[in-house]
Amino acid sequence: MAKGFNGVDGILGVGPTDLTCGTLTDPGECIPTVLDSAKTQGLLKNYELGISFKPTTKMEERNGVLTIGGVDDTLYVGELNYVPLTKTVPASLFVGIDQSMSYGKDKMLLNDKAGIVDTGTTLLLIASDAFQQYLDLTGAKTDDTTGLLKIDPKDYENVQSLWFKIGRGMYEFTRNAQTWPRELNEAMGGDKDAIYLVVNDLGTTSDSGLDFINGMVWLERFYAAYDVGEGRVGIAPATWYAGTVN
Repeated sequence: MAKGFNGVDGILGVGPTDLTCGTLTDPGECIPTVLDSAKTQGLLKNYELGISFKPTTKMEERNGVLTIGGVDDTLYVGELNYVPLTKTVPASLFVGIDQSMSYGKDKMLLNDKAGIVDTGTTLLLIASDAFQQYLDLTGAKTDDTTGLLKIDPKDYENVQSLWFKIGRGMYEFTRNAQTWPRELNEAMGGDKDAIYLVVNDLGTTSDSGLDFINGMVWLERFYAAYDVGEGRVGIAPATWYAGTVN
């Protein structure tokens, strides 16, 4: 039952199925997700969901694509790199994976840690100790008005890419990808000409079992496939991953 949502009638939950347990009237009852029901009815080619977002500079732009029953290979580059869902709790309760993350090629922020890929989170969130390292390396500071990181232009010129090692793949999250869309600065109460970053503090410590959340800003650069049947997640650079829209 949808409660506490403004402007929407509910959430299209696609899994994992365990997240539905206790959400209706019977606390012990679990509810088949949309994917579960479609699979049972024989409607799916594959027991899988493809997820795509695209960077935007507009407040209202519908550019997300959900492919139910497979993936859309026009939305990513190369081949999908599939990795098993993490077994580390609590990340394993969601669509969780293991990954390493470094600033530049040599400054490790997270080394083979568990976290989740989440369409419902806006930013890229990392454990507090990794976040402090990121602050020290970039020179950015938390802006009291927006809650985002704000960085001086001269420091911004030296910001390096973040690198994600997921399974056998290495993925670059460029300086531009780390930047909040400047056209939207004022929309969230910021200064029109300021530079804000999309990395923020998750509020956990490393080895907590939830060391990162790869949110929407991350999914705008990387195509993701949630393979329910095989218990795995596929990642590939989005077609526009290296764009400089921000």
